Amino acid sequence: MVNDSAMDTQDQQYNDKVDSRTEKEKAIDAWLPITSSRNAKWWYSAFHNVTAMVGAGVLSLPYAMSELGWGPGIAVLIISWVVTLYTLWQMVEMHEMVPGKRFDRYHELGQHAFGEKLGLYIVVPQQLIVEVGVCIVYMVTGGKSLQKFHKLVCDDNCNDMKLTYFIMIFASVHFVLSHLPNLNSISGVSLAAAVMSLSYSTIAWSAALNKGVQPEVDYGYKAKSTIGTVFNFFSALGDVAFAYAGHNVVLEIQATIPSTPEKPSKGPMWKGVIVAYIVVAICYFPVALIGYYIYGNGVDDNILVTLNKPTWLIAMANLFVVVHVIGSYQIYAMPVFDMMETVLVKKLNFAPSFTLRFITRNVYVGLTMFIGICFPFFGGLLGFFGGFAFAPTTYFLPCIMWLAIYKPRRWSLSWIANWICIVFGVCLMILSPIGGLRSIIVQAKTYKFFS
Repeated sequence: MVNDSAMDTQDQQYNDKVDSRTEKEKAIDAWLPITSSRNAKWWYSAFHNVTAMVGAGVLSLPYAMSELGWGPGIAVLIISWVVTLYTLWQMVEMHEMVPGKRFDRYHELGQHAFGEKLGLYIVVPQQLIVEVGVCIVYMVTGGKSLQKFHKLVCDDNCNDMKLTYFIMIFASVHFVLSHLPNLNSISGVSLAAAVMSLSYSTIAWSAALNKGVQPEVDYGYKAKSTIGTVFNFFSALGDVAFAYAGHNVVLEIQATIPSTPEKPSKGPMWKGVIVAYIVVAICYFPVALIGYYIYGNGVDDNILVTLNKPTWLIAMANLFVVVHVIGSYQIYAMPVFDMMETVLVKKLNFAPSFTLRFITRNVYVGLTMFIGICFPFFGGLLGFFGGFAFAPTTYFLPCIMWLAIYKPRRWSLSWIANWICIVFGVCLMILSPIGGLRSIIVQAKTYKFFS
């Protein structure tokens, strides 16, 4: 016991030596959502990462497989799993590479790698596109899953409600939950979300397997023209990129774990990441492969929409999706809240207060709800956002940072591995938004606003 307290004192002295912040800066950091609480355990990292990664994307994987085909589909899924695990490991390692300093936010690491201004210009726009994009897509997903649940449990006497109202019902939860102060305070919501993701993924593939291969199943490409097939292929790459997109919040999750020179945060963080990636594999591969095997190219862009029987099971799965995307929305919204509050308090000199937090967070939730109502193109949005911003921040930006900071020897294993990831990621970034944008345009032709 005496040794423990002595070690705590040493750690505190060490932190005080390397901490050059003023008292005002310390007070602001203690108020901001990312840096206010640093007492998370390794399993917090596990379920935060599962919640961040296994989201709406998993339900679109059978559809992505139908547009990619067996060979390319399996290859892209496995390569993405390996590449993103590698880039996630790099980010965990880089979190505390400067002794006594922690890069608590993605853009802080970017600033260290590329310079104060350039780092901000490179990272912040991409991170915001990802996080705000995910929140919008999850508004649509939550609304559509609620609508599907309503249709399944309701008899024929029920009135058909517009998707708009379901998105508003889903958003109403976030007007409350968004006022939880930091990442640690949403750990209960995140744990429930992680359990739900495993549950609805299992229901999705087991219910499909129970149905058996459909009589007229077709594994050929759905598009009749070559150009349509190519565009759909590109869009499917974006769907896969979207499915592997937990990196945008990984440094923020690691920032909640305590760290000392003897026990840096990367140990427990990496343990959590390994558990999370095992869960990701258990969720993704069966859903993608079994869903495509059973339905072929007749599968919807959300496999739970394709499944209708047994009614009670699919209704339950849709409810699980709602609970999961509630947690996922919060995980992705928290870094945005942190950015907004940092600018307001540090740059515009607002006093840290409940009122400031109440207004900014409600405005953000309201904005994502409104955009989600206006553009509820689930599949197209996944493809577009997946390629446009998820591919850089997930597949190759960590590699570029690693090369810039550590400067591995040319043609060494590290140098080659990073360049392979960069080339793969750049191809994803260029190709998938083209397919996603075309998909949105095609769907928009028949779409009426606020329907």
